[in-house]
Amino acid sequence: MRILITTDLFTTRTNGVVTSTHNLIHDLRRRGHDVRVITFSKTKESYVEDGVYYIKSASLEWIYPELRMPTSRAGKFVKEIVAWGPEVIHTQCEFLSFGFAKRIARRTGAPIIHTYHTMYEDYVGYVIPFKRFGRWCVRRFVTRRRLRRVHTIIAPTAKVRDYLVDRCKVKNNTAVIPSGICLDKHKTRLTVEERREGRAAFGFDDSHTVLINLGRLGTEKNLEEVIEYFSRVKDKYDGARLLIVGGGPARESLDKLVSELGIGDRVVFAGMVDPDTVARYYQLGDLFVCASTSETQGLTYIEAAANCLPLLCRNDPCFEGVVIDGENGYRYESFEEYAEKLDLILSDPDWCKRAGARSGEISNLFDRTVFGGSVESLYRLAAYGEEKKDTAQV
Repeated sequence: MRILITTDLFTTRTNGVVTSTHNLIHDLRRRGHDVRVITFSKTKESYVEDGVYYIKSASLEWIYPELRMPTSRAGKFVKEIVAWGPEVIHTQCEFLSFGFAKRIARRTGAPIIHTYHTMYEDYVGYVIPFKRFGRWCVRRFVTRRRLRRVHTIIAPTAKVRDYLVDRCKVKNNTAVIPSGICLDKHKTRLTVEERREGRAAFGFDDSHTVLINLGRLGTEKNLEEVIEYFSRVKDKYDGARLLIVGGGPARESLDKLVSELGIGDRVVFAGMVDPDTVARYYQLGDLFVCASTSETQGLTYIEAAANCLPLLCRNDPCFEGVVIDGENGYRYESFEEYAEKLDLILSDPDWCKRAGARSGEISNLFDRTVFGGSVESLYRLAAYGEEKKDTAQV
């Protein structure tokens, strides 16, 4: 099939939308499909490279890191893509690149498939100071009206589907397809010595139990709770340490919170890391902890599971099937539950080993090849009214 993908973000290396998009493109091409992409360049020049059309743009960093706005209608590129004749268009973002998708769809008749990656209600504070009004605007104008001509919306989880249908009142077809990740790089294990050296770089030794959180440091991630809850149990677990990996706008406020709580000797900020080394950092930890409820799916939870970590997470519908209570971790809804579950985990090393192995098994359900096959079937259904059996090349 000839497949066009449009996305506002494509080169940012630490972003869930970008990761999902790249994984999808990789698997679709592996399956023999002709895939092209429209996104924005980081310069004032437009160009084409490896099937990707980079449209010249200007920075919108004040809204979101590395976000850019096109400064050209790219008529030459649009004409070329129309002549190529995409059979389906898959949009990854609702905003700036979405306009190109609509123009090309009108000229070719190709159906638009859209993945709803982001719960914008949780991010509205970055742009609109009045949250209630901002959330209404998101539901009314960003979600329902913006996507009304989309053939099918892909929701990464049932949580997102229910939000779209019940809260946003969308009338589109919806399909729940979990985003896939590249499991290969998370399946290689550090040696005992490599892990010991990596932990020592942060001041951890074999006597320490390391709770790890990895991801963007944004206010919507609720890292304040991760830090505050840790501070309330630290005295019970003298060897416990908290390792926070990632960067973002909340870093300064989180540093301040750690200082105010007097736990600077127990909490380490690793900062931004190369995405190619992310698996290494997961494996320096003993338990993955997270309190975010803003996720549409939570790819970091799946990555943590792929690295055979038990998980302790604030309860959220998007983790159904990822965190299975008593098998590979626990979910909590209050500090009391957090403390209770943490005690169960840290008091039973044998359970932790079994839970880690179970996490590894669960993560296999989210491999990008499974994701690619499901999306391929949806494309065929939208374009031709038919499905086709998996044609992945092995």
